Amino acid sequence: MIRFSVLYPSTDGATFDHDYYRDKHVPLACATWGLDGAEIDKGVDGPYVAAVHFRFPSLEAFQAAMAAPGTADVTADVPNYTTITPVTQVAEVVRSA
Repeated sequence: MIRFSVLYPSTDGATFDHDYYRDKHVPLACATWGLDGAEIDKGVDGPYVAAVHFRFPSLEAFQAAMAAPGTADVTADVPNYTTITPVTQVAEVVRSA
């Protein structure tokens, strides 16, 4: 299993609309990539104001999703909810408790 995480570092003077992110952006990404859902984090304490974690069955499925035509629309939607430049990580899930 592959987990694709998008993290938004806490940045002085930055804006982040959690409602838009939860209600519009993440559903757009899930629909575009054919996913049933994602885990959304709203930062309480720590270096990130928000994060989302998408799960893909394989690296090939993740790569196909990133190459999907609608992925450009997902990326273009970012300025609608934040001024933060996101940080991404692709990881292999080796154990789930």
